[in-house]
Formats: sequence, structure tokens, C-alpha cells
Amino acid sequence: MAGNRDRFSTATRLRVLGEQTAARVYRSQNRRQARRSRLTGRAAFLALVVCTLVVALAYPMRQYVSQQNDIADQEKLSREARQRVEELRDEKARLQDDAYIERLAREHLHYVMPGDTGYTMIDPEAARQEREEQGAADRPWYSNVLDSVDNADRPDT
Repeated sequence: MAGNRDRFSTATRLRVLGEQTAARVYRSQNRRQARRSRLTGRAAFLALVVCTLVVALAYPMRQYVSQQNDIADQEKLSREARQRVEELRDEKARLQDDAYIERLAREHLHYVMPGDTGYTMIDPEAARQEREEQGAADRPWYSNVLDSVDNADRPDT
């Protein structure tokens, strides 16, 4: 009987040992799966946080970039305006000079000084081509007046 008990106890021990080993393996697999599912849950939460941050920051970043472009445009307009102001100041200073005014009157208005003889030579062919190329609105006002005077005494043909 002592042999039976030893056999029984060895068989029982082996069975208990096998059950314990199976339980350990089962627990180990459950832990791995739990770790995996926790990692998956953590990863999903992290992805959710990242996506939320991206969505939350997308509009402000777009606004920031848009405002930076607006600022650059306004600075460009400001530089152009300052440059135009400088040009106008230079023109104002030139217009204070009587010699400059006289030169402009001679060039643009065909004025002559007292004692000078002014004359204008007109090539009829060039004048005709000029009238065809330019409309009456593009020419100086006095050219339109002179053309009207010239055409007033012509018989209609």
C-alpha cells in the first residue's frame, strides 16, 4: 500500500503540477492579452488626444498664417505709400521753382515768352495717321479744339 500511496501521490502531484502549470500559462496569456488590450486602449487614447490637438490647433494656425500674410501686405502698402509721399514732396518742391514751371508750360502747353516767335509745323500725313491711331479722348484738349476749328469751314464731301 505504501507503493500505491506513493504512486497516487506522484500521480496526484503530477496532475496538480500540470494544473498549476496550465493555470500559470493561462494567467500569463491573460496578462499578455490584458497588456495588449491596455496598450491598444492607451494607443487609441493617445491617437484621440493627438487628433484633438490637431483639430484644435488647425484653425488658430490657419488664422495665424493668414494674419501674417495680411501684415506683410499692409507693410508693403505702407512702404509704397511712403515712397509715393516722397515722390509727391519732390514734385511739390519742383513746382515751387519758377524755371521748372516755365519749362513745363513751354513743353506741354506750347507757351512762348514775349519776344519769342512760336510756330508749329504739322505734317498732314502724320496728323491723319495720328487721328486714326488715337481717339479724341486720348489727345490734348487744344488739339481737339484746333481740329474742330479746321473742320468747321470745310465743305462736307
